[in-house]
Amino acid sequence: MSPSKSASILDTRILVPALGGAVRKLDPSSLARNPVMFVVAVVSALTTVLFLRDLTTGGASLGFSFQIVIWLWFTVLFANFAEAVAEGRGKAQAESLRRTRTETQAKLLSGDDRAKFRIVPGNSLKVGDVVIVEAGDIIPSDGEVIEGVASVNEAAITGESAPVIRESGGDRSAVTGGTQVLSDWIRVRITAAAGSTFIDRMISLVEGAERQKTPNEIALNILLAGMTLIFVLATATIPSFASYAGGYIPVIVLVALFVTLIPTTIGALLSAIGIAGMDRLVRFNVLAMSGRAVEAAGDVDTLLLDKTGTITLGNRQATQFRPVRGVTEQELADAAQLASLADETPEGRSIVVLAKETYGIRARDMASLHATFVPFTAQSRMSGVDLDGSSIRKGAVEAVLKHVDAGAVATGSTRASGETIREIQGIADEIAKAGGTPLAVVRDGRLLGVIHLKDIVKGGIKERFAELRRMGIRTVMITGDNPMTAAAIAAEAGVDDFLAQATPENKLALIREEQAKGKLVAMCGDGTNDAPALAQADVGVAMNTGTVAAREAGNMIDLDSDPTKLVEIVEIGKQLLMTRGALTTFSIANDVAKYFAIIPAMFLAFYPQLGALNVMGLQTPQSAILSAIIFNALIIVALIPLSLKGVKYRPVGAGALLSRNLLIYGLGGIIVPFVGIKAIDMAISAIGLV
Repeated sequence: MSPSKSASILDTRILVPALGGAVRKLDPSSLARNPVMFVVAVVSALTTVLFLRDLTTGGASLGFSFQIVIWLWFTVLFANFAEAVAEGRGKAQAESLRRTRTETQAKLLSGDDRAKFRIVPGNSLKVGDVVIVEAGDIIPSDGEVIEGVASVNEAAITGESAPVIRESGGDRSAVTGGTQVLSDWIRVRITAAAGSTFIDRMISLVEGAERQKTPNEIALNILLAGMTLIFVLATATIPSFASYAGGYIPVIVLVALFVTLIPTTIGALLSAIGIAGMDRLVRFNVLAMSGRAVEAAGDVDTLLLDKTGTITLGNRQATQFRPVRGVTEQELADAAQLASLADETPEGRSIVVLAKETYGIRARDMASLHATFVPFTAQSRMSGVDLDGSSIRKGAVEAVLKHVDAGAVATGSTRASGETIREIQGIADEIAKAGGTPLAVVRDGRLLGVIHLKDIVKGGIKERFAELRRMGIRTVMITGDNPMTAAAIAAEAGVDDFLAQATPENKLALIREEQAKGKLVAMCGDGTNDAPALAQADVGVAMNTGTVAAREAGNMIDLDSDPTKLVEIVEIGKQLLMTRGALTTFSIANDVAKYFAIIPAMFLAFYPQLGALNVMGLQTPQSAILSAIIFNALIIVALIPLSLKGVKYRPVGAGALLSRNLLIYGLGGIIVPFVGIKAIDMAISAIGLV
């Protein structure tokens, strides 16, 4: 199952169940969660009772009343349908997840001997139990690797077929129930009780069962409820005005006016917008633990980004050979390549490629040279090769200089000249100031020069940061590099600020400092040392490959473990807020046309002068009222795709966004009802419905 793919809203597997769901949501306890639609349902029930009374007593205008009643109930059903469609997409994803969740057998250990275990049902495991999982076995529940290393297929969670490494004692120790070990074995300590595993939580979240209203959504609901109450009072005063003019306005007409003027459009779509926001994150393989986190992402002011793997490619690459005086670049490149032929790190491979592409130095027969490769160690901070009568080393400048000095002392030979050492150090300083990493190369005690390793900034990342800046978001790069190197990379990447030589305490202090200024902060992390900062951040995105502590601390989990996705998460959050704001604007603007449709129709018999307000030229008072109530219901259905897909995101400032919102959805909300109501009026008049 790949969560990145979401079913279309036109899929019959979603639409058909949603029709039944719309009817089931007529349950008052379900409707009560939406104040606006609950009031619409109440007045719809009232008009139904009045219609049935008139039907038995032979009242007038039964056909007109019947149509009003039908369209009032359609308004409620369409609102329920919008929410049911949004939930249906999540349920389709949840069903795919359920198919991946199998009842597995677990090898429960009772001691330290991994050969001594007993087979038990996976759902009987308790927190703290230790199981052994071998090649071909399904991991029975969520846990943490406490011994061993293995490759694991996590396609059931991430949709990615390539296996990943899980091992003990690092930041890649967390494993998820339902995934499969492909090679070797691991000892796993269970960290989740039955029914509360990662997949269980994921199913509940994508189904919407645990979706809680966000603070902004609650505030908007209160506002809509207040507006509804105002219109209740306003509508209740209309009969007295009509009585004063010597007339009478039927209750069903008053109800029609009331329903078309309250914010039914946004009230009907508000829940669907929130559900769709979380659904968009799931399609990006990001699991939000609450709607609050999605909403907070849209309001983020400060974005903390780790340098490696987010801003840079994560692997440094050789870009230049810098020889000292008396040494040619060809000679330096030849020695550097020989020292790197057995170096399987990305940096080592890039040195071999650079020498080959720049100087045409091809691979040579190492067997004839009787080469012995020297691997890199944390103690020596060097690697290299010993040939027949020759020794080549490459590594950190300080380590190489010590190696040269020690070799000279041991052999009694002449030490490297102070001039050469100063030249090497000068080149190294230049490279460091440019944001690179210098590697010195020595052959048989002779310093040849320096290799320039560079953190490659990802293509287009500078433009993305410029977009975030236009949105008013401040970007801060976090790195363990020294301040000089960090400053150079920050300048190249275009971030607003950087935190060098960062420790967990530094990160936590920076987040608290930003929050003390009233800002919302987002960051990502994967290690146990990131957990405090993830918990403190308003939007904490934990990598799925990370530790249990990190995943528990964050309020979002990136199933792909891609730190760059933090930018997309912010964009999805902003899209959620933009969609809610745009449809609220459209809904309120709709009322203008409805005033011109219903108000003249209601009072025309008492105040003929109001006929001048019939700017749409609607046929009759009854057709005007019916057209407005039909449009009010149909616009909900028309806007369902937009509420689920979201308003198109554009990285612009708040002022430009407000102007665009008012122009498209404010002006559009005024114009569209005029056109729609007029078209409906012509249609119902032509077929004789009024």
